[in-house]
Amino acid sequence: MPSWEYITTPLLIHNTTAILNNWGSQGWELVQIVTGPEGGLVAYLKRPLPASSPEVSA
Repeated sequence: MPSWEYITTPLLIHNTTAILNNWGSQGWELVQIVTGPEGGLVAYLKRPLPASSPEVSA
């Protein structure tokens, strides 16, 4: 079973495609977009950890 790392990033409404394409080119997969606590959009992304990385216990 793969282990994942996660990141969140704000999305600027006029530049969402470029922002998501940038993260996607680095191997990040979009999981969800939600409205942040201050009203802006926030993207949640994930990517598999490299096989040599130690697993993080929850």
